[in-house]
Amino acid sequence: MKSRTRGASVALHATLAVASLTALFPVLYVVLVSLHGRDGWQEPTRIGGLGLSNYRYVLGDTAFLTWFGNSAVVALGATLLGVFVSASAGYAVSRLRFPGHRPLMWTFLVAQMFPMAVLIVPLYTILGQLGLLDSHVGLIVTYCSVSVPFCAWMLKGYFDTIPAEIDEAGRVDGLTPFGTFWRLILPLARPGLAVTGFYSFITAWGEVAFASQFMSSEEHYTLAVGLQTFVGQQKAEWGLMTAAAVLITVPAGAVFFLAQRHLISGLTAGGTKG
Repeated sequence: MKSRTRGASVALHATLAVASLTALFPVLYVVLVSLHGRDGWQEPTRIGGLGLSNYRYVLGDTAFLTWFGNSAVVALGATLLGVFVSASAGYAVSRLRFPGHRPLMWTFLVAQMFPMAVLIVPLYTILGQLGLLDSHVGLIVTYCSVSVPFCAWMLKGYFDTIPAEIDEAGRVDGLTPFGTFWRLILPLARPGLAVTGFYSFITAWGEVAFASQFMSSEEHYTLAVGLQTFVGQQKAEWGLMTAAAVLITVPAGAVFFLAQRHLISGLTAGGTKG
């Protein structure tokens, strides 16, 4: 291959630099506004007067920690339950041949075509009949209904890359089908599980539409719903909202950091098989 000329290299790096700045600008803008006072958003480019007053107010004088705890419970519950159900469904479709095998996979795919707004009314009705409105369990089940179809499809592709001989070896050793799945297959599928776990967590952590409609008690608010309390009919507390938004990104960034080494291999395997 011919090496790039100096001009082509300069143009490439300039393009990458502009793209990086474009992607980082909104984040840096939010951080800068959060470091000003309650009305600092009116002069966001002012360098002086930076401080942590917005963060102290959010953490000490609002119900942010309650919202944070609720979101953590819901996100972790949706992640654990969603990944387990997705892995079970993906493994069954990958290894077993049963009536409705192909329609089940197409159902997973078609379920992703419906926008969230269309699902609010039927899910609200179902949760109301089950007595799960305004509860963490109801929200966890809702988020699983959104994430499981995509995660099952991806994990099915990942399980296809694991040799079937491993299942046969497990049966020879006396393991049950579930024992083979739990003790042999899941440890080998960690990259795929990391991808689906990250997707499930992000879906539950930052979701707004379902949480704002299904949660009515302030003690059950998640972070996405709690942030809406900073915006009133007469005034919006942009300084507090941006400070809370920065705090919300910390757990998501931590989860991404823990899962990043598995993301590329998991996405590649899940996206090229099936």
